[in-house]
Formats: sequence, structure tokens, C-alpha cells
Amino acid sequence: MSKLLSDGQRQRKRRLQRKLARQTKGSNRRKRTKLAIAKLSAKESDRRKDWTEKTTTTLVRDYDIIAIEDLKVKNMTRSAKGTLQSPGKNVRAKSGLNRSILEQGWGLFRQRLTDKAANATEPVQVKSSTLHIRAYVAQSVDTRTRETARAKLSFGLSCNYTDNADVNAARNIISSAAGLAVSGRPGTSHANKHSDPVKR
Repeated sequence: MSKLLSDGQRQRKRRLQRKLARQTKGSNRRKRTKLAIAKLSAKESDRRKDWTEKTTTTLVRDYDIIAIEDLKVKNMTRSAKGTLQSPGKNVRAKSGLNRSILEQGWGLFRQRLTDKAANATEPVQVKSSTLHIRAYVAQSVDTRTRETARAKLSFGLSCNYTDNADVNAARNIISSAAGLAVSGRPGTSHANKHSDPVKR
């Protein structure tokens, strides 16, 4: 998904949010600032919905098998702050991840994709336990893989396989789904187990 707001709009929204935090509650200036933030948020939401509708329509129309990672989005976007007795870890990093997931609308995307595919190809949800640490080519699992993936690279240490971590996971998803899915469209067959997604 491309940026929902331009760099200038994002900077303006951040400035307004900082300004809001300093303003007196109930003041007219604070009300005007909240209104300006709301307008930018509404624009962001409209663009997210528009992208989601267009992209999910294209996927359902053009592909026989649609595979998605079975992510627990609600769990992933929970606060990492914890409690006084059990404080959270890496709170700032988790907060940034939460914001990114919510901005991209993962939950909305999956819901609309599932809704539109109901009469065509039901998306296959693939469990995500080892997708990111399983080398696609050799299908070997190495628990040390993700530790070396900070530059978005996935190293299969036991088989010397190297790939972009997200691309590697995506290939594992479609490979797993190909063995589970039966296309809802007449005249179509199972995808090859180790093939990448192909348009109709």
C-alpha cells in the first residue's frame, strides 16, 4: 500500500497532534485543532478503503487460489505497556508496529477479501508458526534464521538459502495453500505445490 497521506500531510498531522497535547481542554483553539486532525484522519481512512476495495476486487477477479497468512491481528495490535508488576518489553518498537498495522488496515483487507471471495475462491488461511523461519527451497526450519534477518533477509543456515524474509514467507504461504485449496471456479485445477501465484 502506498502512503495514504503525503509527506506534508503526515508532518502536518504530527504537528497538530503535538499542538493538541499542549492546548487547554475545552478551548476554541483546541476544538479547531481537533477538527483539522479529524479531516486529515478522514482523508486517510477514505484512501485506505478505496485501495482495499480496488485491490481485493482485482485479486478475486484474477486469481484462482488466494492464500493469506492466518494472523491474529487483534493480538498483534495489543499494547505492549503491560503493568507496574509486569512491564512490557520494547514498548516503542511495538507501538510503531501497532501503528503500522492499523494504518495499513490488515483486518479490513482480510475481511473484504473474504467477503468478495465468498462466491468465487475462498481464501486459504495458512498457519504462521514457521513461515518466516522455513527456507522455501529446502523446506528446512532453522530457529536461528530470524535472528539474522534484520536487513529483511532470511538465511536458511542449515541449507545456505538466502532470500528476502517477506518474499520467502509469501512463497511458503502459497506453497502450503496449494495443497489445501480447491478452486471454486469450474474447470480449474490445483496449483503446483512449489509454484508462485499465477494469474488466470
